[in-house]
This record gives sequence, structure tokens and C-alpha cells, in this order.
Amino acid sequence: MKAHHSFHQKTFFYFISVFVVFTSVILLFQLNREKHYKIARLENTLENTTEVIHNYIEFNHLYSQNSLVPDDVLKHLVPEKNIRITIISKKGKVLYDSFVENFGAMENHFHRPEIQIALFSEKGGNIRHSKTTNQDFYYYAHNYNNYFVRAAILYNVEVQNFLKANRFFIVFILAVFLIVWFVTNSITKQLSISLIKLKDFAIRAGKNQQIDENIEFPDNELGEIGAQIVKLYSNLQKAKDEIVLEKERIFNHMNILNEGISFFKPNREKMLANSHFIQYINIISDTSTISAEHIFNIPEFRGINNFLNESSAIDTSLPNNELPQIEFTINKNERYFNVLCIIFADRSFEVLITDITRPEKRRLLKQQLTSNIAHELKTPLASIKGYIETLMRTPNIDRKKQQYFIERAYAQAERLNLLLNDISLLNNIEDAGELFEFKPVNVKTIVTEVVENFTSRLEEKKIKHNINIADKVVVNGNDSLLSSVFQNLIENSVKYAGENITIEINNYLEDKKFHYFSYSDTGVGIPEKHLHRVFERFYRIEAGRTRETGGTGLGLSIVKNAILLHKGDISVRNKPGGGVEFLFTLAKK
Repeated sequence: MKAHHSFHQKTFFYFISVFVVFTSVILLFQLNREKHYKIARLENTLENTTEVIHNYIEFNHLYSQNSLVPDDVLKHLVPEKNIRITIISKKGKVLYDSFVENFGAMENHFHRPEIQIALFSEKGGNIRHSKTTNQDFYYYAHNYNNYFVRAAILYNVEVQNFLKANRFFIVFILAVFLIVWFVTNSITKQLSISLIKLKDFAIRAGKNQQIDENIEFPDNELGEIGAQIVKLYSNLQKAKDEIVLEKERIFNHMNILNEGISFFKPNREKMLANSHFIQYINIISDTSTISAEHIFNIPEFRGINNFLNESSAIDTSLPNNELPQIEFTINKNERYFNVLCIIFADRSFEVLITDITRPEKRRLLKQQLTSNIAHELKTPLASIKGYIETLMRTPNIDRKKQQYFIERAYAQAERLNLLLNDISLLNNIEDAGELFEFKPVNVKTIVTEVVENFTSRLEEKKIKHNINIADKVVVNGNDSLLSSVFQNLIENSVKYAGENITIEINNYLEDKKFHYFSYSDTGVGIPEKHLHRVFERFYRIEAGRTRETGGTGLGLSIVKNAILLHKGDISVRNKPGGGVEFLFTLAKK
């Protein structure tokens, strides 16, 4: 309200100041014009008098006869008694004065203002005090050939009032001024209301604050313009909100997809990218990144760079089903990715990465599952059978030998039990994942408990560990399965990585959907030719390695399937400095 009054006052002041200046100029002009008009009327009367006197003198040859004084008839030629007649020679000598009897004694009038003006301009007027008569006169002199005829009228109250401007005009101007004052005040008030509301609207719009669509503007043209501006802005905001909402829907849909997808501007700047896209380019490249633009620096994607560089000569004004595109396959660590790049009409483009490895692996896995299980079960069953047959055939066997065979049979039975448990767990993860209870789980708590269970074995092999996971990192998961993930990873390092190594578990990145983790050790690593198969069931890097160390050969398969059940993904690679590194994600919700 204070701003409204301030603006109103300023606007009113500006308008009224202009009108005051304009009115003052008109008033001064009119007063001056009227003054000159009345002076002209007065001088016209005096001019007529001088002409009468001059004509009389010339007609009667009074000047040549030097008979101006004896006749003294000049004063009788003028009916007005208050008009004074004076005849002055060219040298300034007073030859006659109707108001002064002893005019011969009057001082020289050559330097009188009205005489000086008439001397050069033929006619001249002046208002001044007469020392001779001690009265104020309005003098008017006319320069004739041989003399000056001067007519003067007493400058009394009557003449002064006559020369004053008409007060009615001043009153009229003041009345108009008051009317304009009130009209201007009303107009500027309405104007200020509209402009202040527009100003408030502009400030709120600039700060992206909520705008009231029902702002009431004054009922005038500016108010109508303001209402239309608010309406247009509201429509634009609604359209913007709908676009943002649609963008959010697209982004959510992109994150639901199993494919990695990203949209780029013509200058190759990212517009949208889902988490799978980042994950896939990290798998394909040898470095970790969080930038979708990193794809243009990866050698495996050189085909996209070449395609985009040549796209300037490609016609993009084609139907959607005929848009220019390139498609190729990338093979990395025995994983296969289908890559599709499409250029749109505005030169923006889309890159779609599809992991085509999983369906093929799932098919092969099912084919090998039966034979692998039969093979793995055959060994412990054969051992148990052999030990029991030996005991049955040789009842008198030495007691120590008997105890040895029983212990060996028990160990194989225990290994068989572990194997069946792991197979059951894998089957439950794959085929009955909905049976596992999911809830918010603190990852650091899980990892800390698992590491504590390995304390004695870690100390025995002089293995150090670093856990870089914040206390607040929480995922939606099953605590038992997550414990199995970290337990199997640490178990692998303890069994196969060697002594005097360091284990590191990091939470290196997060986005709206996922937490990104890495597990690594500084051990001997895994030969490159085996990396792509370490997650397969019963796969052994070396023949007999699992049996010798007491494992089932299913640990990393459990790790992978458990992470997949948590809506994440996992990959493995050897570190340049030595050791192995697992990269995996776990969903937040």
C-alpha cells in the first residue's frame, strides 16, 4: 500500500508539474498579449490625438508662422481634459505644453525616453513621473518632419486598471487547473494501481513464486492489458508445469527400462540419461564415470562419433520410421551390448544401449544346470558311498581307520549339505524372490557384522580392510541376502587372493534410484580369460580349486543373483595395480 501511494504521488506530481508549466506559459502569454493589446488601444488613442494636432498645425501653417503660442487653440482640439499636448522641436526645446503656462522655462526634452524612441522609430511611448507637473503620465511621442508632437495621459488609477489584465481569464485558468487537478489525480490513481499490481506480478514471476490468477485490475485499458499478461503467464506456467511433469514421467519410465538410454542436444550435451546408461558405459569402459557425455571418449563407441560427424549431410526431415540411425554390437568381457543411435529432425539424438547378454546366459545356464548339479553331487556321493562300502566290507578294520573313514564321510555329507543349501538359495532367488522380505537396511551395519565374523581368518592371513560407507546409506533389501553378498565376496578374497592384502568396500556414487558400490582387494586377481565366467554356477578357474578349499562353486552366482533381486547389477574387472574389483548397484526403493 505504501508503494502504491508513493507511485501515485510521483506520477501525479509529474503530470501536474507538466500541466502547471504549460498553464503558466499560456497564462503569461495571454496576460502579456492582453497587456500589449490594451497598451496598443491606449497608444492608438494618443496617436489619433497627435495626428489631429499635427494636421491642424500643418493646415494652418502654425509652425512656419511661429503662432503656436498666441493662438493657444491646440488644447481645445482635444476633447479629453486629461490628455496633455506638448510640441517639441527637433533639438528638444518645448514649443508648447497644454498643462504648463510657462512652458518656455521647461528644460530641454531631447533626452526624454519617448523622444529618443520616436527619434529612431518614429513613435515612442513611456510611463514616468513629470517633474514639471509632479504627476505620472503615459507619454506617447510622434516624430514629424520639423517637430515632435507628444500626447500624454495622466497615469491614474483609471488608466492603471484599464491596462491591467482581465481577472476573469485568471479565474477561468484557475478553474480549469482545479478540474485538471482532480481529473489527473483520479487518472494517476487508477494508473498507479494497475502499474503497482503489474510490478508486484513481475517481481513474483521473477522469483518463481505462486501467482494469483484472480488479480483484480482497474477497469481501464491498462488494467485489461495487465489481466491479459497475468492470464498469458498463468497459461505459460501451466504449460511449463505440464512439460516438467511429462519430463519427470519420461525420466521415471526411462529408469524402469532395462535398457540404457540417453538423449543429447546437437552439441552433444546431455539432456536426459537413466542409471542403466551410466552403468553400461562404466562396464564397457575401463574407468568409472557419472557423466553420460563420457560415452564420446570411449573407443568402443567410435562408430557413434563418426556417424554424428557425418550427419550434417544427412536429411533429417524424414518420417520418424525413416530417421537416420546406426546400430552395432559391442562385446566386452564376454558381455554383449546392442547400441542404437537415432538422429531427430532438430539434430538432437538418442543413444540406446541394450544388454543382450542376460537372455543368452540364462538359456545356457538352464542347459548346463542339470549336468552341473549332477556332476557336483556325484563327487561327494561317490566319496560317501566309498567310505561306507569300505566299512561294510571290512568290519574288523582298525578303529583309527574306521574313525577316519567316518569323519571323511561326514565331511563329504556336510559339503553335500552346503551345496544343496546354496542350490536351494539360488533357486529361491531366481524363482521365488517374492518370498524374501524387503525392508530398509543399513548397508554399513551389514558389512561391519560380516567383517567381524571374519576377524580371526583376516588376522590369520594378515588381511587389512577399509570400509568407506556412510552411516546413513540405506537400501531397500533383505538383510540375509545382503549378508550373503558381502560374505561370499570376502570369502573369495580370504581363500584365493593371498596374504598381506587389503580389502576395500566403497560407496562411490548415488543417484535418485541407486547406491553404487565397489568391492576390491589387492590380491592376485583373476586371469582375464576367466573374468567373464566367474558368476556362472560351478565354474572353476582351476580344476579342483573349489573342492580343495571347501567351497561349493556357487558363491559368486549367489552374489550376482542376490544383487539382481535387489534391482541392481554387478560386474567384475582386474585393477591396473593388481587385484580384482567388483562394481555393483543396490536400489534405494
